[in-house]
Amino acid sequence: MLNPADTAFAAHLAALLPDGTLSPPEPRYLVEPRGRYFAAGGVLAQPRNSAEVATVLRACHAARVAVVPYGGGTGLVGGQISADGPTPVILSLERMAALRQIDPVSNVALVEAGAVLADVQAAAEAVGRVFPLTLAAQGSARIGGVLATNAGGVNVLRYGTARDLCLGLEAVLADGTVIGGLKRLRKDNTGYDLRNLMIGSEGTLGVITAASLRLYPRPAREGTMFVAVPGPAEALALLALAEARLTGCVSAFELIHRQGLEFLAETMPDLRQPLQPAPEWAVLVELGLPAGLEPEPALLGLYEAGQAAGLVSGGIIAQSGAQRAEIWRLREAIPEANKRIGSISSHDISLPLDALAGFIAQAGAALARLGDYRINCFGHLGDGNLHYNVFPAPGRNRASYDAERGAIKTLVHDLVDAMGGSISAEHGIGRMKVADLERYGDPGKLAAMRAIKAALDPRGILNPGAVLRQR
Repeated sequence: MLNPADTAFAAHLAALLPDGTLSPPEPRYLVEPRGRYFAAGGVLAQPRNSAEVATVLRACHAARVAVVPYGGGTGLVGGQISADGPTPVILSLERMAALRQIDPVSNVALVEAGAVLADVQAAAEAVGRVFPLTLAAQGSARIGGVLATNAGGVNVLRYGTARDLCLGLEAVLADGTVIGGLKRLRKDNTGYDLRNLMIGSEGTLGVITAASLRLYPRPAREGTMFVAVPGPAEALALLALAEARLTGCVSAFELIHRQGLEFLAETMPDLRQPLQPAPEWAVLVELGLPAGLEPEPALLGLYEAGQAAGLVSGGIIAQSGAQRAEIWRLREAIPEANKRIGSISSHDISLPLDALAGFIAQAGAALARLGDYRINCFGHLGDGNLHYNVFPAPGRNRASYDAERGAIKTLVHDLVDAMGGSISAEHGIGRMKVADLERYGDPGKLAAMRAIKAALDPRGILNPGAVLRQR
């Protein structure tokens, strides 16, 4: 049983830490972005280094007080909010935001867990490198949270997820033990890979405090194309064509449905849309090319080959950096438009590429039989990650669908599972999907996860109720 972070415990913890480390939590620490999870309170700890993080965890471990790690607060599955149980210590890493080293020779950045993703990107850019992890929330998401959830983003096709971009990390275990692993090696076979164990664990096995991240040379030239396609199957065929013609140069390949463009027109009418009328399906293609290759001819060649194969029915190739930014602004604004409309049920899923078009057709037909909905399906086509969101019919609000939300989610997730997909592609499990993990997860894997949790956090203080049900 866990104990609350009450006044007596707060006084004890404060005596172990420098002045100003503890405080009552501001409201922003007590609610997640969608307003679905609310915390009752707790104690906010804002350590300045890993030694202070270790002090906090050591004291909480001894007193059986829960600890909820907090990065930028941008997670969408409730992983950063403890809504049940005794009040916890909310452990914010925002004061640990140093960019310790940006090394363009080794192509490595050593950063603390509280560093904002956009700041890491800017620091890499300043030395002619890129840190390619790109998210809509990059202006507030922090590196510790990005790694703890194994975030993806639009460039996974070329560069991989957060896991693929991390060479080493420093973390603190539940009992205050510090794991020092800030190596910059591409090869290190010295025993168990604790780095990969911590990445994606959502703060349930340890608290990430610093990381060594992979940087890449900045492409000499970049190009963007926005084209209409007949459907998801043709979009996948165009992706295969792009990778065959421009191997290793396709940075992003985003699928966008007409419903998303209509939501943008409804909620953000000043945002210019490149194709009118809005196509039923569209694809945004981003290239990053080495010196000696020009993006416009490369994209034009892809466009013409796609058109000849019946895969493309119109589009534009960006002629300037400003036009590229305008096209990307359209894609990046879709989640905000979704938020303004208000979804009934949102799904972050992934599927094998050969099942993706079939899923979209079957899920749409099944939902049409279930009720009157609008579906906004968009996402990172190259890695099979779809954001499949279900919205009210025009003139209705999502509250009138409360009784249907569970059936919608079950329908979508059952079909994803039947097709060999995942019910959580890049947002993690958090608290929102704990029951889903139990329903769809492999029993052997779940048993192993529980054994690892019990070994590293025997008192269950680290983010209790996230990923695995508290027992």
